[in-house]
Amino acid sequence: QVPLVESGGGSVQAGGSLNLSCIVSGFADTRACLGWFRQAPGQEREGVASIYTRDNSTDYADSVKGRFTISQDTNKKSVHLQMTNLKPEDTAMFYCATESPPFTRGGQYYAGVHFGYWGQGTQVTVSS
Repeated sequence: QVPLVESGGGSVQAGGSLNLSCIVSGFADTRACLGWFRQAPGQEREGVASIYTRDNSTDYADSVKGRFTISQDTNKKSVHLQMTNLKPEDTAMFYCATESPPFTRGGQYYAGVHFGYWGQGTQVTVSS
């Protein structure tokens, strides 16, 4: 069972909107922090937004502030990323992630949290 499954990607023109969703399952405990990352071709993966499930506190990368909104369902089993005013530079594979121990391979830090469990990604393409 894949613990994180994204959906909602697609192709839009600049200025358009997309809503990404991620179902969180397969974990015995409630996740403390959920996040969205993206990776454009030839670039490193970068954190986009994160949310603490206990208090809904959020963090955003400067490049998406005011345009993207992260939220979670009340059951803490889904996380969403509402993206508006999309730009061509937002084109990337978007990944849902959740926290993991620092020694987890393939992980990275964002907003002070080590994310190490990843979904398979959903492609977002923004044309000019």
